[in-house]
Amino acid sequence: MRHGLNRLLAAVSRSFYLTIRLLPPAVRDAVGLAYLLARTSDTVADSASAPVAERLALLRQMAEAARGDGPPPDLTALAPLVPDPSERALLENTPTLWRLLETMPDQKAVAGVLGEILRGQMLDLTRFGCGNDGTVRALANADALEDYTYSVAGCVGEFWTRLCSARLPGYAPGVGLEELTRLGASFGKGLQLVNILRDAPADLAQGRCYFPADELGCEPGALRTAPELARLVCDRWMARARAHLDDGLRYIQAVRPWRLRLACFLPWALGVRTLALLERHRPLETAHRLKVSRKEVRLLLVWGAIAALGSAPLRHVAARIQKAGRAPE
Repeated sequence: MRHGLNRLLAAVSRSFYLTIRLLPPAVRDAVGLAYLLARTSDTVADSASAPVAERLALLRQMAEAARGDGPPPDLTALAPLVPDPSERALLENTPTLWRLLETMPDQKAVAGVLGEILRGQMLDLTRFGCGNDGTVRALANADALEDYTYSVAGCVGEFWTRLCSARLPGYAPGVGLEELTRLGASFGKGLQLVNILRDAPADLAQGRCYFPADELGCEPGALRTAPELARLVCDRWMARARAHLDDGLRYIQAVRPWRLRLACFLPWALGVRTLALLERHRPLETAHRLKVSRKEVRLLLVWGAIAALGSAPLRHVAARIQKAGRAPE
């Protein structure tokens, strides 16, 4: 990617920037641009200073532009309302991002995954955008939660898989594209579920509950004062997240290029480690936000480099992480 956009990518996500740097040139630009466009739409959706109707209109215009049905929106007026300087710069640079999309060979793939992400973001904003009246709103059922995790993360796993399979010979020999795509989507959904579980206290404070209403057995608002009411539901979705991350490990085992194996291993290991913290401390009943320490992240980077060397080291490292429920020392 252009040097200026590399700096922008590093500013809005240092961790994902490291992943991008690991990717072969054949897929680096498409993945990086898809991330920046998705992060742009996420910034629009989260710009609480702007009215919900205005944000929805901008997201719809982005979706139309991704389909080729109209020009992209002008986001410069929204930029001053965004407090984070890197996100302001992102909004100010969106004309460059759209021009890059129009000229890149993988335009259709990038536009497709962006359109799906925008669908999930618009649905999320419609559900929860007016949640400043003290009411906590919840997703209706498990299907709604599964659909949401697919639209904002599972589709990314599919995009990544199809792009790498098309551009990188020998990406995952011995595994059919259909099965590999299924595993990639499941991997993405697992990572998103971990995020939802970890961020549940903050979401409740903002009137959002991603746990299915028909599984709670109480009004979603009751969870703010009696979080123990959600224990069974939390346990159920933590088990679901773990099953998705097991698919993520199968995905990593199928991938052959060491750079891509490392790029996939790091989010998987962080997801497994974070999930272990959530299982041990219960996110809704813990005062502080649970997160993996920087020391553990550094350890996982080292173990990831070992895991990328081949199938046997990967099995050994993954078993250590899964068994211990913490970064191996």
